[in-house]
Amino acid sequence: MVNGKLIYIVRHGETDYNLQGIVQGSGVDASLNDTGREQAGHFHTRYGDEPFDLVITSGLKRTWETVSHFIDGGLPWEKHETINEMCWGSHEGKKGTPESIAEYQRVKEGWGEGKLDARIGGGESAREMGDRLERFIEHLNERPEQKILVCSHGRAMCGLVTLMMGRPLERMNELRHSNLGLWVAEQQPDGHYEFIVQNDRAHLPAAPNQERW
Repeated sequence: MVNGKLIYIVRHGETDYNLQGIVQGSGVDASLNDTGREQAGHFHTRYGDEPFDLVITSGLKRTWETVSHFIDGGLPWEKHETINEMCWGSHEGKKGTPESIAEYQRVKEGWGEGKLDARIGGGESAREMGDRLERFIEHLNERPEQKILVCSHGRAMCGLVTLMMGRPLERMNELRHSNLGLWVAEQQPDGHYEFIVQNDRAHLPAAPNQERW
């Protein structure tokens, strides 16, 4: 039986940049492609009757386009740049190359070793991202609403979910994310969150497991 506050966290739908392997990050404000819009429709078909009190998106349009059916249905909506995707610096807007992918893997592995000040392409460090995600979690904790739908981005979600689990940010590489993958967290009496659903894609007719930056 669910008694605590419920937070539904979903990654945005597919964009052409996802499809083409082009890095988006926080600096590319891409729209959903046809597949992404179909994914959003399937998600709404499955969860449109959930009695959400509020929808929160990042400041990037691919997130609010993903949950536009909920917003258009009259749900209160807030945009929070604290859950924007990580900034990938000079790599944003460019297709991955063997060199940039190697840099990504090297820095990502370093994060797992506690080197949280490392950054990719001169962009945002993991520590900087973690600091803003912590501020967002504080905001969630202060909200009076009991059922909140959040739409964010892959790397940001890995960090957000890790911190909500009460784990150190170094462990965020353990998580995987997919377009329209859903995570559901229930707040416990002591304030921490327990995830009762993790990267669920059962609402999608076909769900390729494609992790992107």
